Order: sequence, then structure tokens, then C-alpha cells
Amino acid sequence: MSLTEQRLFEKKIAFNSAPALCGIKCACLLSLDSEEFDVRGNADIFNSKAACRGLEMRLMCSCGRRVLIMVFQRGLLRAQLENKRVRALLSGYGYSPALDTDACLDRLSERIKNGGGFPHEIGLFLGYPVDDVLGFIENGGENFKLCGCWKVYSDTESAEKTFRSFERCREYLCSKLNRGLDIYQALGI
Repeated sequence: MSLTEQRLFEKKIAFNSAPALCGIKCACLLSLDSEEFDVRGNADIFNSKAACRGLEMRLMCSCGRRVLIMVFQRGLLRAQLENKRVRALLSGYGYSPALDTDACLDRLSERIKNGGGFPHEIGLFLGYPVDDVLGFIENGGENFKLCGCWKVYSDTESAEKTFRSFERCREYLCSKLNRGLDIYQALGI
């Protein structure tokens, strides 16, 4: 794998996952072309370097040329998945209350791979407000109040602030990479 490929991979990860990388969101999801990148090789490098900061990259599904990746802060994701309202909603999709973070990610990965539509509970893994995930499910993705990083059905003011903070985070991290730092230098790893 070339240094050029690694830097392009890092830029895609930074652009699509900056809030998780910077610790203001528990997880982000992105799809990459497996012919453009050695996704597994780059993920292994990322995981070996970023583990000290609680950051991880997990390959969730390979569908043709596309690989679906979740970038997450383990501690934030664990806290999200331990929330009582989140657990209650997940139980309706076959997630046992006894499942730890890795087992929950395994279950989510299985549900993504099995098709039949994208699993709606994924919003819970991405840190979306429970009321917005419920609103999306109940309304079939329609009748939302605001659409940004997710479809908002409840607190639009809070969501707008969150969307702005995610964008500032993306701009900050991407500007560091555009100035020549690699993602690990930009994150202080």
C-alpha cells in the first residue's frame, strides 16, 4: 500500500468521521470502494495506532465493491449502548440486554448483511437521539422537522447546534490534513 493511498484513505476517514475521531460523537459510518483502497490493511493500521485513544475502525459489511465501515470511540459507544432507552429499543430488534459492545456490533453487522432494508436501529449506534430514531421508524422516514446529519423529529434547536459542531469539527480536522499532517498527528496520537 502506497503512502499516497494511506493519505487519501485518511482524508476520507477524516471528512466522514471527524466528530467520532475528535470525541464529540460516539460513531460514524462510511462506505468505501474496495478497489480504491486496501480497506482492511488501512483499518488494521488505524486500529493499531488509534487504540491508545479508544478509537476503532470496524468493517461492518462488504457488498460488492463497497465496504461499510464504522469508526467509533469505544467508551462513548459503550455508554450510548448502555442507555436504558437505547437498550429497550434495541431489544425489539433482537439485541439481548446481556450483549456487550462487540456483541452488539456483531448483531448489527449481521442485520446489515442479511438485507431486507437498512436496520433502523443503526441510528442508535451513531448516537442519534432516541426520539429521532423512534420518529424515523414510526414515520417511515417522512414528516421530519429538520434534515441534516440525520432526520430530526424532536429537538430541532439542539440538532442544529449539533450539526454545526460536527461541521466545525470536520473543517478543523480536514484543514490539519490539508496542511500536510497525517491523521495521527492531527489527532495527537
